[in-house]
Amino acid sequence: MPDVHSLVNDFLIKLKKRNIEGSQATAKLTAELLRSVISSQRVPYTNQAGALIDAVKAVGEQLIAANPIELAVGNIVRRVLHIIREEDLSLTTAAMAGLNMSTVSDDEDDGERDNHPVLSAAVVAAAARSTLRPPSLQTLLEDMPDAAAVPHTSSSGGDSEEKTKSADKSSRSRKLKHDVIEAVNELIQDIGTCHEQIAEQAVEHIHQNEVILTLGSSRTVLEFLCAANEKKRSFRVFVAEGAPRYQGHLLAKELVARGLQTTLITDSAVFAMISRVNMVIVGAHAVMANGGVIAPVGLNMVALAAQRHAVPFVVLAGSHKLCPLYPHNPEVLLNELRSPSELLDFGEFSDCMDFGSGTASPLLHVVNPTFDYVPPKLVSLFITDT
Repeated sequence: MPDVHSLVNDFLIKLKKRNIEGSQATAKLTAELLRSVISSQRVPYTNQAGALIDAVKAVGEQLIAANPIELAVGNIVRRVLHIIREEDLSLTTAAMAGLNMSTVSDDEDDGERDNHPVLSAAVVAAAARSTLRPPSLQTLLEDMPDAAAVPHTSSSGGDSEEKTKSADKSSRSRKLKHDVIEAVNELIQDIGTCHEQIAEQAVEHIHQNEVILTLGSSRTVLEFLCAANEKKRSFRVFVAEGAPRYQGHLLAKELVARGLQTTLITDSAVFAMISRVNMVIVGAHAVMANGGVIAPVGLNMVALAAQRHAVPFVVLAGSHKLCPLYPHNPEVLLNELRSPSELLDFGEFSDCMDFGSGTASPLLHVVNPTFDYVPPKLVSLFITDT
């Protein structure tokens, strides 16, 4: 097995150099790295969950600092920390439920036993989660039972506390680590299949003879449109090219190769064409806690055009893109500047240098932002894998 420190350092270098393209790839690699960190972590005799949490936090802080604009990294770190706490709480409540049941059977007669119904470990864990944790974005991603339907258990007093202390902690620590790794494996699988989960809903939103507008290139949008086409829905797609990287050209070629009627337009033609469009369907880089969207540059213009002509603006985003932070949080970077070479060749740029001043300071400045921020009021609908 490779050294975990080497794996972490290699991933940090890739994040800093922006060698990983796309939130899904970043999220999946982050989860796999954290799985390796958890697997290699030595769990102490006591406070097993605390040791795992500290290890994941230490690595997570480095990953987030390496590329602050890639919010999927922080999202996955928080999900893994949540998994550790949940699994630890489930084991604890399951042990307490077992002790409560044994105490009731030893100390109370049959009549009193009817007043203390036997609870499964899952029900007790669900009750503890709903009681100890305030509502959060994470609760939207879970299928949680109704807390009101879970009866309260009576305290078992000092005897149960003594029995809890005498439990087999070594076997519990092994089970905690195993359960956390299994849950992280499920998370990795969910990330890998998020496109398919979103695409399954396409037939509910795209109807016959509609005109769909998108901008740039998004694999989620590609699979969503192709899924609707496979269901024999006949529709047309307008693709804005997404300057200056022109990712829309790649999407248009993919759509044509898979049998969709496609029209490629310039970004500046969006307002001219929006009146012919029935729906705008786009991908996202991240979805903030207030419902705002960090998206490829140019999408705010598309959202404004859609609002002006009362066209639904639909955002496709996997659950790994749901960020619990707000745009005004200081740790959130809403944008990043890319190389000016995407707009001008070096030869063209060098002609604009002021060599007469002696410092050769440029008279021309090139600004090439990567993202737009789309406020929540411009978004009609979010479609996720959940």
